[in-house]
Amino acid sequence: MTVVIFILVLVALILVHEFGHFVAAKAFGMRVEEFGIGYPPKLWGTQVGETEYTLNLLPFGGFVKIFGEDPEEGREPAPRSFTSKPRVQQALVLLAGIVMNLLFAYILISATLAMGTPRALSEEELATAPDAVLMVAGVLPDSPAADSGLASGDTIVRIEGPGGSYEGADPALFTAFVQEHEAGTPLAVTLLDQAGEERQAIVAPESGFLPGDPERTALGVQLAPVGTVEVAWYEAPVEGALITWEVTKSTAIALVGFFASVFTLSADLSQVSGPVGIAGAVGVASENGLAPLMTITALISINLALINVLPIPALDGGRLLFVLVEALVRRPIKPAFANALNGIGFIFLILLMLVVTGSDILKLIG
Repeated sequence: MTVVIFILVLVALILVHEFGHFVAAKAFGMRVEEFGIGYPPKLWGTQVGETEYTLNLLPFGGFVKIFGEDPEEGREPAPRSFTSKPRVQQALVLLAGIVMNLLFAYILISATLAMGTPRALSEEELATAPDAVLMVAGVLPDSPAADSGLASGDTIVRIEGPGGSYEGADPALFTAFVQEHEAGTPLAVTLLDQAGEERQAIVAPESGFLPGDPERTALGVQLAPVGTVEVAWYEAPVEGALITWEVTKSTAIALVGFFASVFTLSADLSQVSGPVGIAGAVGVASENGLAPLMTITALISINLALINVLPIPALDGGRLLFVLVEALVRRPIKPAFANALNGIGFIFLILLMLVVTGSDILKLIG
């Protein structure tokens, strides 16, 4: 079932992207020859006006075929072809797919806010979230928590000691309970891991390891209350826009850093996921309900948009770079040269995907 859901998500994201190109091309009077769901061989098609709409055998996305998008050597651009239009229109057609993926992510994020989805809570929201839980957001290295096996993503169900116990989602009350006990006092912490399995860890608070506060006794965990709070439908679009912007900004910074490290041969593949890892994440999200599935789909859509804007041949960003260069030099790039660069870019992307997929598989078997 995970594979089916992943394919549906992938198809939706690619079709949204291609629909952006389709709408922009139509708006600028370019001739769109085909809009396809899936990839050939063709199973079914129907002609509507000058555009054929097709359903194809390989269900891994979709495509739009714009007339004259790939010019031939020695031929003048034909009327209503992609290359016959002003370069600003060509650029906008290329950018339209990226914009559609960002817009799709914004719609999904706004919808999940209105539906209510688990997220980190403020002090004010903590009292209004009936399903609030206390989650481990981070663990300090060489701390009692790290030595006892606590990990980011664990949910704290209960903590028990000689002074009683605490069950709740307030980080301040949890911290106060820990500090009621002297350093070295064993405390029993009941946890749920990310797979939902319960376990118990014995942790003894210590002092001397917190930067700036060596006298304080602590376990060495960063805590965050997490729960579901519905946002009013009229507030969701505004908050959704803010969240989409912040996620897009942080994702862009991470992607630029990753691709820079790829070219310097210092990339940390443990921090990225390929198709196998993404499929697994989609499967886990779908098991937790519609809202989490919509959220991870939005995150993938943002990643797809930003990857496509990178100036790598074979991606929209690379083709956009060609258009900008042509606008500056005031003459078209030779098709043979452009095709060669696109081929190199495509090979680079395939190799990168194979390496990242291999890393995904190693994570699974490791």
